Amino acid sequence: MPVQAKIGPSILNADLSNLAAESQKLLDNGADYLHLDVMDGTFVPNLTFGHPMVKSLRNKIKTAFFETHMMVQNPEQWIEPMADAGVNLYTFHVEPVQDVVRVSRQVQESGMKVGLAIKPGTEVQDLEKYLSIADVVLVMTVEPGFGGQSFMADMMPKVKWLRENYPNLDIEVDGGVGPKTIHCCAEAGANMIVSGTAVVGASDQSQVIKELRDVVHSYLK
Repeated sequence: MPVQAKIGPSILNADLSNLAAESQKLLDNGADYLHLDVMDGTFVPNLTFGHPMVKSLRNKIKTAFFETHMMVQNPEQWIEPMADAGVNLYTFHVEPVQDVVRVSRQVQESGMKVGLAIKPGTEVQDLEKYLSIADVVLVMTVEPGFGGQSFMADMMPKVKWLRENYPNLDIEVDGGVGPKTIHCCAEAGANMIVSGTAVVGASDQSQVIKELRDVVHSYLK
């Protein structure tokens, strides 16, 4: 089955005091999934939210596809709690993990899909030995854990390499992605688009989501 264009707003940019309503609004405006940024204050310097908040959100939003982007030092610690919270895709960074295959199998056994994420300084070829077990690869286009960074166009060769070598893989980009940078991502081969401020802060969310999806579609044909 060919890959599909999917737009997943990062809800970290939303009003966290009104998260269920904000998340539902994004879904109503055409979002394909919700991207939940989990930071532990160790792997990255910032701290966000954990499984209790994700579970609360799942209790309000029953059927949407949830991805947690685990910017954490010890992703094994949160597999079972996030599975219990109703997460569908568990995306973790390979950099701090000793045994990526073992952690990926634990994610699968818990009933979630496996996402493997790499920071800008990590070579994409480092993932090659794990791609048979991955459902999604996330190529970060900013340094994880910091807001307000500029999109790093020099990450696109990683995306291109993945698309050329793994044509059926879901390839996700995250960081500074919006209408001004979507062509660059889509042309390289990304099909899962994480967008924060560009979507969440838009006066017409549905129009921005449609624009992002249409651009990705145009390159997937």
